[in-house]
Amino acid sequence: MQGGILTYALLGALATGLLIAAFTDLRRREIDNWLTAAIALAAPLFWLASGLSLTGAGIQLAIALATFVILVGLFALNMMGGGDVKLLTALSLWIAPFWYLKLIIVMALVGGALTLLFGAIRAQGTQGPRGTTLFADRHDHYRRFDQFPGMARGTGQGRLLH
Repeated sequence: MQGGILTYALLGALATGLLIAAFTDLRRREIDNWLTAAIALAAPLFWLASGLSLTGAGIQLAIALATFVILVGLFALNMMGGGDVKLLTALSLWIAPFWYLKLIIVMALVGGALTLLFGAIRAQGTQGPRGTTLFADRHDHYRRFDQFPGMARGTGQGRLLH
C-alpha cells in the first residue's frame, strides 16, 4: 500500500458511511443521495492511495456501470429499492471485482433466507412489536407485514432519487 494512513482513513470513512446508510435505511427506509454521492466520489481517492492502476480504475468504473444497469432493471421490476441501487453502485467502486461478486452472492443468499423467514412468520401469523406490527415505514408509522407487499418477495419500496 502506497498511502497506508490515507487508505485506512478512507476505509474508515467508508465504514462510517455504510453504518449511516444502514441506520437511516432501517429508520426511514431511505438512503440519502448525499451519502451515496460521497461514497462514490471518495473512491478515486482510495484508488490513488492504494496504488490502483489506470486499467484497474477503468475496470472498477466498468463494473460500477454494469452494476447500475443491472440493478436499475431490478428496481424497474420492483425487486430492489432505489437506495440499494445507488449504494451498491457506489460500493462497487471500492471493492475488487472478485470480492464484489462474492458480496452480491452472499447478499442474494441472505436475502433469500430472510424472505423464507418472513414468509414463515407471516404464515404463522406471528405478531411483531406493538401487537400487530413488524416494520416501521419512512414516516415512523408502524405497518402490518401484509401492508408491505414487496417485503413478502424480498423486494424494496424505494426510489432512485428522493
